[in-house]
Amino acid sequence: MTLYVYTDGASRGNPGESASGYLILDYRDRQLAKRVFYNGTCTNNVAEYKAIVAALKKAVSIRHEGEQLVLHSDSELVVNQLSGRYRVKDAGLRKLNLEAKRLLKRFGSYELLAVRRENRHVSAVDKELNLFLDKNKLEEMHK
Repeated sequence: MTLYVYTDGASRGNPGESASGYLILDYRDRQLAKRVFYNGTCTNNVAEYKAIVAALKKAVSIRHEGEQLVLHSDSELVVNQLSGRYRVKDAGLRKLNLEAKRLLKRFGSYELLAVRRENRHVSAVDKELNLFLDKNKLEEMHK
């Protein structure tokens, strides 16, 4: 069986208030897991990595032995760093990169795809992130 993972990270400012999220589907396009979470203040690249690490941790917890994984992200930088095409210069990103690579090794095989934000599943995660950040901002304003 193959797990399909869609991730996104958002930062309002760079660095700024940020959130990360993911969606995990099975081969029949059935939702297995979905999560959006607050990161505090960080860069967009950190938010993208945090989304991937969280999604991979969840995917590992629901996988079967030898499971295949296809990860979709709209961050070309992160996908290229994880695939080894780009070096990871930032120490904070390097730590997240190593954690993601460690988790990827838990799968029988995996594929990393840089997709456009218009991808319907990445777009859905992006929409959830923005709603989450809007709600968080409103709550802060009313305190």
